[in-house]
Amino acid sequence: MKAVFLDRDGTLIEDTGYLSDPAGVRLLPGVAGAVARLNAAGWRVIVATNQSGIARGLLSESQYRAVEQRMEELLQEGGARIDGHYFCPHLPEITGPCDCRKPGTALYQRAADDFGLDLASCWWVGDRERDVEPAIALGGRAILLASERNSDAWAVVPDLAAAVELILESAGANQSGS
Repeated sequence: MKAVFLDRDGTLIEDTGYLSDPAGVRLLPGVAGAVARLNAAGWRVIVATNQSGIARGLLSESQYRAVEQRMEELLQEGGARIDGHYFCPHLPEITGPCDCRKPGTALYQRAADDFGLDLASCWWVGDRERDVEPAIALGGRAILLASERNSDAWAVVPDLAAAVELILESAGANQSGS
């Protein structure tokens, strides 16, 4: 089983910082269509996100879940779905170290167990290096969004739609070469 791991803030929705109000959820342009293309192509789509605002006391887990639900509703309106949500509520300075805070790999290992994923066949997409660094540790492939930096470690594209195009093109090339 293959999956695409997506960061939430700055990749799927506008990054407004410690979002606690579902009314503030805004999908980034093209996101619903891009996720729907992954769904149609048979990819699991999984959100993995750091949510240190919970540890900071800026939002509760129930507020996080309400924002998650609103994002799901907006995606569904665009014909898209997320197969799984994984989040790290920690901040090492407050809660101590953990293995789930990106770039840690615990969220991805948990998703692999839950969905029977081959992590080496998965992709990571995010707007920060810590979102995609786990791909290196776990043997997958990564795409960094809207970065001003070039990288030898992963592809850099302007948005999720371009990332999905690259993933689907690569998957097609791999399937035709089998």
